[in-house]
Amino acid sequence: MASSTRRSRDDSPRRVAQLTNCYTALALPTSRDDHLQADTSPLAQGLYIVATPIGNLEDITLRALRILRQVDLIACEDTRHTQKLLNHFEIKTPTQSYHQYNEAARANELVERVAAGERIALVSDAGMPGISDPGERVIRAAVERGLNVVAVPGASAVVTALVASGLPTEQFRFVGFLPARSGERSSLLESLASVTETLVFYEAPHRIADMLHDLEKIFGANRRLVVAREVTKVHEEFLRGSVNEVLAELTRRKIAKGEITVIVAGKSATESAPSKQNLIQRIAELMSSGTLDEKDALKQAAREFGLSKSNAYREWQRKKQGTGSRGQGTGKRP
Repeated sequence: MASSTRRSRDDSPRRVAQLTNCYTALALPTSRDDHLQADTSPLAQGLYIVATPIGNLEDITLRALRILRQVDLIACEDTRHTQKLLNHFEIKTPTQSYHQYNEAARANELVERVAAGERIALVSDAGMPGISDPGERVIRAAVERGLNVVAVPGASAVVTALVASGLPTEQFRFVGFLPARSGERSSLLESLASVTETLVFYEAPHRIADMLHDLEKIFGANRRLVVAREVTKVHEEFLRGSVNEVLAELTRRKIAKGEITVIVAGKSATESAPSKQNLIQRIAELMSSGTLDEKDALKQAAREFGLSKSNAYREWQRKKQGTGSRGQGTGKRP
């Protein structure tokens, strides 16, 4: 297992302000502006989905700064958090909260304002709105009304962590946050255990250990993964290794902090599966390891053999009944 850290450069609004020739924020930009802060280019009526930095403020784009200055309103997940970003770049545009608790009512209000001719920017606390953050509802409502919807690309934890992980990037599946409840989390992971694409998750620091324990139990201890923590921030870190190696490192630390993205290798096409003739042996083997009870051992063995849980259960019950009737573990059916 390897880990790496690096420091971000100091954020500098002056440096950004000196750069020129950014595109205008029109849906189909046809001109360039020679002075970023002049804000003289026209901005069309519409809803602007604006990506914001996930840590390092230098990751804001020139186009995002222009739009945030020119719109009539910025709808944000947390007005206090976004205000820090706006203050840093001396942006005076009014803000309004738009979060999971007022999303339904606020979406209709924002869409009506856009329909009336206003220009509204939608931002989240970090990254791209609508990706594991509020935003999907108002975007869908604006599209359904036939209004102008413009996505302004920028920082994204999904892509940033994935490309730096060292795992395959040609095909990947973004899952987002796993359910907080253990049973629901395990069920979802079980449905992903045989996926061959690289998997990308978000996880909260206080649940990362539970998630890795479930991965070890369901995906196996040797599946490769990367835990990306505090990406683009001062304490950025990538923990790379097998599930059990990364879990051991986080257990040694006893605490994990910061925003976490987990990238898990897909199931390898060359990954060998035990012979179906040894199903009973495999279930017994998993139970004897002391980490799985009978129910979980049955589930894992069924996945490995490509069987349904009910078929694996019937085979196991036949074995147990045969052993009980003869007094010996012959493994033959009664």
